[in-house]
Amino acid sequence: MVRVVPFLAAWLLRIWFATCRVSIRGADFRRMADERNNAVIAAFWHYSLFYIFYHLRTESAAVLVSASEDGDYIARLAENLNFTTVRGSRNRKGLRALKELIGCLKRGEHIGIVADGSQGPPLVVQSGAILMASRTGSPVLPLAWSASRYVTFKSWDRTVLPLPFSHIHFCYGEPLFVPPDLSGEHIERYRKKLEERMNELYSQAWSIYDKEEH
Repeated sequence: MVRVVPFLAAWLLRIWFATCRVSIRGADFRRMADERNNAVIAAFWHYSLFYIFYHLRTESAAVLVSASEDGDYIARLAENLNFTTVRGSRNRKGLRALKELIGCLKRGEHIGIVADGSQGPPLVVQSGAILMASRTGSPVLPLAWSASRYVTFKSWDRTVLPLPFSHIHFCYGEPLFVPPDLSGEHIERYRKKLEERMNELYSQAWSIYDKEEH
């Protein structure tokens, strides 16, 4: 099942989302991040996972997926959408995963990371993206999206799935450039800065449809 279900889900998402109309906002921010000639750390909230995977499926990127049993399905789904996966979380294999992701960035591979982690709390940034940015010089690029029609699941993150034929706005936020070799209170300062930037982008995305949140 762990092989078959993600394979079928990946193809269903391709068909499902192909019916949607997509508008891009903040393309200049994406170019700003790319101009540094570093690999980019794409940071997004957990609620947005499924459409993020679909939208970025043509990118050459590695994504961090929880080392839990439930994460097996997400990892297989990501792999079926052309991503490579690194497994780890705060409670399991976290340090090893962080080192592996830093290696990916140094080799020029983009990274995708769920900023609020695999267990939350939702819309609260964990420090992993800041640590990686500080060690590699890669900018952190916030991502968010909103949809005109969607369903929300009763999960801790209130996962959202756009409905067929909906209009999706995919938004890039201002990239965060982190100084090298940060530690302690300086990591926390940039963590808060990223959290503010991502939540501002989140609010802007959903305000397109006159909503404060999904």
